[in-house]
Order: sequence, then structure tokens, then C-alpha cells
Amino acid sequence: MSELALIKKDTVDIVANKVKEFQEAGELHFPADYSPENAMKSAWLTLQETKDKNGKPALQACTKDSIANSLLDMVVQGLNPAKKQGYFIPYGSTLSFQRSYFGTMAVTKRVTGAKSIDAQVIYEGDEVDYEMVNGRVCNLVHKQKFGSQNNKIIGAYCTIIEKDGSEFNEIMTIEEIEKSWGQSKMNPKSDSSTHKKFPQEMAKRTVINRACKKLMNTSDDNSLVMTHFQKSDEASQDAEIQEEIESNANKEVLDMDDYVNKEKGEITEPFEEQIEDGTEPEPVFESESNGPGF
Repeated sequence: MSELALIKKDTVDIVANKVKEFQEAGELHFPADYSPENAMKSAWLTLQETKDKNGKPALQACTKDSIANSLLDMVVQGLNPAKKQGYFIPYGSTLSFQRSYFGTMAVTKRVTGAKSIDAQVIYEGDEVDYEMVNGRVCNLVHKQKFGSQNNKIIGAYCTIIEKDGSEFNEIMTIEEIEKSWGQSKMNPKSDSSTHKKFPQEMAKRTVINRACKKLMNTSDDNSLVMTHFQKSDEASQDAEIQEEIESNANKEVLDMDDYVNKEKGEITEPFEEQIEDGTEPEPVFESESNGPGF
């Protein structure tokens, strides 16, 4: 049996059996239009093409346990990577399944019974009015004139029509949205970033994610789906933090006192040597700010 077939046997086949157990025990019910078998096939094809940041295939770089857990998170939430509802991301030796906002919307509709989820961007010059009732944004009215889409973005909102017909609104200013983007590792301030190129779509994505997670967290649903919805987010954050810690641990920590001429107060090695070589110095300072950022 090939190495790939062995990995598949220890991950995909085990997850398929686990899902079958959940279904037989009545703990897991899929929508009529969702096939866990097809989703697993799509995931397996995706995984064979997924590589880590060093170009190593994820199926070789990541542990079998993390591969199996990421597949289980995907299937239990009823998601399919072929529909762009989530992505497999390697963090060191840990594979993580991260929902896209399409995936978050799909799970939210499934768990809460929401009828629709829509988002809109607010531009400078738009008229937006709403009331706060019991801490909820109610009676939100947004008036916009044609052409204002060319103006500066000043905010965004998401409206979810719940199962009983009531509205759940989430509204964010551009400052709140950009603060959320600031936590991204994708360097959103770069001119080539997706945030710079498609700010409207990224603003909608941010407010949709926030609205859906708030509504999901207010749900009293303790189902397997809800458990994995929260678990996959926590697992992604843990894997990301662990990778950052391991990455920092592999760097040489320089003691600056060894490279300072105390009489002249000048920095000597290794920076002078690096500059002569044309290499940009990358000192790693030992301080509290070197932590993983939580």
C-alpha cells in the first residue's frame, strides 16, 4: 500500500466511520443537499494539493491526528471545500480547517434557521438611521444615492432575518473594521493586499463574520455542529499561536550588549558585517513584545 493510501486509511476512512457512528446515534443530521461522502472526496483532493509555507505537502508536514480532526470539523459542520466554504491551512505540524464567510453563513443558517444573511457597505454621504432597543440595533434604514459607491467607505452592516422573521443587525464603523483587519497576518495595509484591492467585499466579510458569530453564540443549541463550530475556531487560533511560538523559538536571540562598543556607544557586529554583505539586519530582541500577541 502506498504512503498516500496509508494516510487516507488513517484519516479519511476513520473520519467516515466516526461520522457514520454520529448519524446512527442520532447525534448528527445533514441537510438533504449535503453529501458527507462527496465533501470528503473534495477535501481529499484539496489536501493532496495543499502545501505549507515551505512548499512541503500538508499530508507529509502535518500529523495524521490533526488531518483527521480538521476533516471531522469540516464534515460535522456540513461544509464542502469545493464550494469555497472553508480551507485547510497547515500551521507547522498541525492542519487546521478554517471556515470562509460563505461557510460561516451556511452553518449559521443551518443551526439558527436564519432565512437570509445580507451585508451592505456604508459610504460617505449615505443616510443611516436606527434605534437601539434592549441593546439591539433595530429599525435600521439605509438611504443611498446612485454614485455614492465611489465615495469613501465609512462603515458596513449585516442584517440577518431570523427564523421567526425578526431582524438581527450588526453595524460597524470603518475604524472597527480596520481594527479587526489589523489582527490579520495578511498585511492588510500593503498596497497589494486583498483588503486594499477589494475593501467593499472585505468590509462585508468582516461584518458578516461578526454578526453570524454573535447570533450563533446567543443560540442555546448544544448540538455537535455548534461544538465543532466553536472548536474549529479555537483549534485554528491555537495552531497559529503554537506555530508562531515555535517559529520564534528557532531564531537566535541576540544579546545586544555583546555588539555595542561601550566607549563609543556604537553598534559593531553583526550589523556592520551584514550591511557590507548587502543583507538586511534582522535582529531578534528578547522582550515581552516578542510573544505571540495574545
